[in-house]
Amino acid sequence: MQTIADRLLYTQNLIAQATKNAHRPANSVKLLAVSKTKPVSDLELAYAAGQRLFGENYVQEGVEKIKKMQSLRDIEWHFIGPLQSNKTRLVAEHFDWMQSVDRAKIAQRLNDQRPVNLPPLQVCIQINIDDEASKSGVAVAEIDTLAAHIATLPNLCLRGIMAIPRADADKEAQKNALAAMQSIFTDLKARYSTIDTLSIGMSNDMTLAIENGSTMVRIGTAIFGARK
Repeated sequence: MQTIADRLLYTQNLIAQATKNAHRPANSVKLLAVSKTKPVSDLELAYAAGQRLFGENYVQEGVEKIKKMQSLRDIEWHFIGPLQSNKTRLVAEHFDWMQSVDRAKIAQRLNDQRPVNLPPLQVCIQINIDDEASKSGVAVAEIDTLAAHIATLPNLCLRGIMAIPRADADKEAQKNALAAMQSIFTDLKARYSTIDTLSIGMSNDMTLAIENGSTMVRIGTAIFGARK
């Protein structure tokens, strides 16, 4: 049976090969290990194998892991799930990144609740690129307004955009969604000097995402195994 270290190395090699095939610079794509529902012991094994970026979808679970692993100070914690306004304080106080900002109210609360002793919270705007009713994310037409608002908030730093394209889409539909994200990213990057992150790509579309400019892929099961 493969260990977490084995699966992590395998995933890193897939990313490196996809990056090379896309004629992009080595190490231009970061790996975010999605650790939701997994025990701290699994995260510690990934950490021992060199992983430093971890993504959590559930606020309380993420905060508990951050507290248990607070001695490992070089971990970068990303919140990547939908966020209710009554839980913004926990994210503002404990996470380094918030990738799923999808409305001005959430951005404002995160800004107001970010502790003064911490650096600005790094944020991405989540885009509902396929306009799915079941998914969080801002509509494409509303991106500019939300980006402009975030840029005015001193305790947030706008780093980029993220999306979760349809998992059941065919290759052509996936490619179209990812290409649309790359186009939006390029446009925003030209207007905001802090933007450097295009967070797209999971297990089912990682290679395509890297072909379309992803700078961060979010991988869970391939590293930690199936969730119970």
